[in-house]
Amino acid sequence: MVDRRRLLAGSAAGAAALTLQASTPPSRASDRLRGKPGTSGVTLRWLGNNAWEITFGGTTILIDPWVTRFPTGTYHGGTRPDTPLSTDPAIVDRYITRADLILIGHGHFDHIADVPYIATRTGAAVLGTESHVNLLQRMNAPATQLGTVRGGEYLQYDGFTVEVFPSLHSVTGTETTRNKQIPFPGTRPGPPGDIPLPRTVADLVEGGTLAYQITVAERFRLFALSTANFIGSELAGLRPDLAIVPVGGRGVHGYVDRLMRLLDQPTWVLPTHWDDFDLPLDAPAQDFGALQPLRDAVAAASPRTTFVQLEHGQAITP
Repeated sequence: MVDRRRLLAGSAAGAAALTLQASTPPSRASDRLRGKPGTSGVTLRWLGNNAWEITFGGTTILIDPWVTRFPTGTYHGGTRPDTPLSTDPAIVDRYITRADLILIGHGHFDHIADVPYIATRTGAAVLGTESHVNLLQRMNAPATQLGTVRGGEYLQYDGFTVEVFPSLHSVTGTETTRNKQIPFPGTRPGPPGDIPLPRTVADLVEGGTLAYQITVAERFRLFALSTANFIGSELAGLRPDLAIVPVGGRGVHGYVDRLMRLLDQPTWVLPTHWDDFDLPLDAPAQDFGALQPLRDAVAAASPRTTFVQLEHGQAITP
């Protein structure tokens, strides 16, 4: 329901928003936004890792809203599987005040551990795979707010649409690694009551991976991955204005090059999943070494694309 439009913005300091304005709405879905900064009406705020807050016209959509952040050793020798799960309501309440819809990219702890609390407190609807929904329900998320999707859904809401795409998780290793694996793989089908209560980070398995495209007011499109991999045939022809792109993907053939070609060189790329989430959200974002390679790969594959690096709590309004 949206035209794939361009964002024209620059990076601002702190929580200051970048702004961008639309010209006359495109008449074809393949058109993108062109015009001066000012009036898209959509604001994206990065809350670290792959947590995003997207607001427009009184609506708030969250993607993978995990903000509690506790030490796991992930970027310091490897994730400790027995790390206990925890949610700190005071931290969540500080950063997330409302939500209408929550989109789950995949089921790992750094994507869904805070979702049961957020859904309960805000009343937001939640979309995810059967495994995500089962895990969340087992963690006491309200069952009536959980919706199961598989990819292929094209969902109409008041003033916006959400397209759901089946996707893939990134793999461990590099070009020379033969044994490529998905961290904490697996699914959790069946009745939620049959699933053991998740207590550690290893209990929150990938559970299937999804990608999303949100179209606002039939004029602005943003596309979001939650991890560095995708199914190419699902994305051909999308032409979003803005793409949220995770770092990594060294073990995936042509990750950035193929993605930029499939999305026809989006006007803006916002990097995600690039900070050391063992550190609290109120500390400056610390790159673990994957941000610059992504920046370079985007520049090489898509010279027309503007790469906008946000800091914790910073926002951009295309």
